[in-house]
Amino acid sequence: MEGDTFSSLGNGNLVDNKVLQNFHNNFVQVQSILDQNRLLINEINQNHESKIPDNLSRNVSLIRELNNNIRRVVDLYADLSTSFARSMEASSDGDSAGTFRSDGKAGFKRIRSG
Repeated sequence: MEGDTFSSLGNGNLVDNKVLQNFHNNFVQVQSILDQNRLLINEINQNHESKIPDNLSRNVSLIRELNNNIRRVVDLYADLSTSFARSMEASSDGDSAGTFRSDGKAGFKRIRSG
């Protein structure tokens, strides 16, 4: 294949390399947030067990941060889900294989038989 498009998914669908990079970047970002959440949860638990008033007060902001992180993860997974659904819709459209342009929007590439 030419450029940054290559055959993928084992069924002849064409997927733009930039879309795959976007998926990868989102998963890396999710993993980073989840790692941060693990640390936040550990600190929250330690503060709770200490029963020191300042530590318990600090938990309020830590829990807010944790909730914001969870929202970010949900948003990232929603974006991934939408992108994946669009790629599946595009790939099931007759003899046109679904592709994604660098802007994340679906495009179509005609597959020639023969």
